[in-house]
Amino acid sequence: MKRRISSFIVNFILIVFSLSCVFPVIWVIYNSFKTNREFGANIIGLPEKLLLEHYEVIVSGGRMFTYMFNTTRNTVLAIAGITLFGFIVGYFLARFKFRLRTPLYLLILLGLLIPIHSIIVPIYVLFVQFGLNNKWFTLLLPYIAFGLPLAIFIIESYVRSIPRELEEAAAIDGAGFTRTLFTIIMPICRPVLITVAIIQFFATWNEFIFALLLVSDEAHITLPVGLSRFFKGQFSANYPRMMAAMVISILPPMALYFAFSKRIIEGMVAGSVKG
Repeated sequence: MKRRISSFIVNFILIVFSLSCVFPVIWVIYNSFKTNREFGANIIGLPEKLLLEHYEVIVSGGRMFTYMFNTTRNTVLAIAGITLFGFIVGYFLARFKFRLRTPLYLLILLGLLIPIHSIIVPIYVLFVQFGLNNKWFTLLLPYIAFGLPLAIFIIESYVRSIPRELEEAAAIDGAGFTRTLFTIIMPICRPVLITVAIIQFFATWNEFIFALLLVSDEAHITLPVGLSRFFKGQFSANYPRMMAAMVISILPPMALYFAFSKRIIEGMVAGSVKG
């Protein structure tokens, strides 16, 4: 009897927690089909009928697709840069001993301890002085710079667990350093690279502060900033239309997750165990 009661309590808590995570998404979806007046009258209730006007306005406007393209481009390029440079630097720190290795490693780890908000002003001043703001590549610089410390830390720990005999055997067979690095070690590191890519995908896709301060040109605005400006008037905001834009913005991450959910889970579990 005690086991049944404890099992019921645990399951009940897990169900409540799951509903608390799922309900906000469902709430946003069904509120996107309401009129603004209907939403103001009852924000919890279901819509009387499915109104597709908000989605039609968003699609016909075209700005949403510009925001999504900019965010997708920044995310893909940032993930590529972080995983590539993180893998190379992490490998060198794990395999080679040199005089300044420890200070360099500590300097990289220091990047994990510095709050981004504490250096927003100097970063903004530097970007403006060097003319790096409002460019298509503007956001790639801070994204890669602030994503590398965590990536290097995770990859370096993973590479240290790989036996050196693999590289020695490859050298005996005549494989050069570059070939060994990218054809032997890199495939072995695939689980941890997937883990890094997952972490950086959500961090980059949802990033707001840098995108708000460093980019003001409409042609380079990303989704989070675009959503904050979406259909906001001087005295009121069309919340159902904003929620329709949110639904469209979360479709790519959801599609990516459902398409690669098995590989994502395997990568995160394998990366955490090896790390």
